[in-house]
Amino acid sequence: MIKLKTLQNSPLQTLKEEGWKWMLGEDTLPYVTNDMVVVTENTAEAYYKAGNELYEMLIKAAEHVIKHDLYEDLGIPPNLVPLIKYSWENDKGWHLYGRFDLAGGIYGKPIKLIEFNADTATCIPETAIIQWASLKANGFDDSLQFNTLYESLVEAIESLREENQEFHPSLLISTMAGFPEDDTNMEILAEAAKEAGFDVAFENIENVDFSPAEGIFKHSLADGSFTKYDFWFKLIPWEFIAWDEPELCKIITDICMDKKAVVLNPAYTMLFQSKGILKVLWDLFPNHPLLLETKSSPISGKNCIEKVMFGREGANLRIISSTNQTVTFSGGEYAEQKKIYQEFIDFPMDDRGYYYQAGVFYVGESCGLGFRKGGKILDNTAQFCGHLIE
Repeated sequence: MIKLKTLQNSPLQTLKEEGWKWMLGEDTLPYVTNDMVVVTENTAEAYYKAGNELYEMLIKAAEHVIKHDLYEDLGIPPNLVPLIKYSWENDKGWHLYGRFDLAGGIYGKPIKLIEFNADTATCIPETAIIQWASLKANGFDDSLQFNTLYESLVEAIESLREENQEFHPSLLISTMAGFPEDDTNMEILAEAAKEAGFDVAFENIENVDFSPAEGIFKHSLADGSFTKYDFWFKLIPWEFIAWDEPELCKIITDICMDKKAVVLNPAYTMLFQSKGILKVLWDLFPNHPLLLETKSSPISGKNCIEKVMFGREGANLRIISSTNQTVTFSGGEYAEQKKIYQEFIDFPMDDRGYYYQAGVFYVGESCGLGFRKGGKILDNTAQFCGHLIE
């Protein structure tokens, strides 16, 4: 059973005092509970080690996919394969950050990989700033949290700048219009990039100008000017670009290969993002203690969960019993995608019947822990719950 500690003081005042007052809008805080999941130091260390080990395994799995041309098995759009191969071999564009979703880890339960949000992971403000501010507001020392996410982002972006000195340290960050939660996540990335020495700007992708000959530009509607940016971070899934904007996909491929700009997260993160990589991991590391059995068809004699390759926010999931009966499912717009079947495991619960999924951010190494709280299938209504080490 999950152990919780309810914090009485809101983090609002601490956020204001520390200069994060712009985070106080309606898009983040309502999803953050006043409860903290209580974990031991050993549990926090186990999550740290699990993230590091899983990332090394993912690298081997991605190498296997590339070597054996298994892109179709992972549902990878063919028009993105050239850029995936290029970005894997080219050391200019780094995988800046991602988030592991994990089951178990609480009170001796084994940690198990659910999936890796490698391309467009969110929950950055909640993990990096708000749970930290909650500790401070209630008189706890910040050493009582496994949380160096913000500092790790700053260090990673500093290294990115130092290793790419032929590029100007100018970063354009893009989201899709109408998703304020995405904008809040990118505000944190922007702050980290500024601290790392970058000039930073925002623009919705709809208003970004892409030139295969010259690079990536922000167009000012005020005076008609164009400003070039040598680094572009997009919180837009690669598969959306490949499927919905094939011409743009080709232009971005040309921009990267001609070294006109560095695009983050790089295209190879699609290999990690695809749920198909879960089957590759199981094939390469069968019965590994951090993995759940994953097949391309329902697993005989076991409860399992059907996942589409690129489903997001809990969409198009189906829990199947050991007798191949549907237990519950979620709707969504991804039903036509290829599917995999992962052994089902229950998340830890509290005494009110809510389930908790651990999230471990990875920025060069594991660097931040948080929990999402919700029903049996965690969707976009799930709340964020911070943690406290006791």
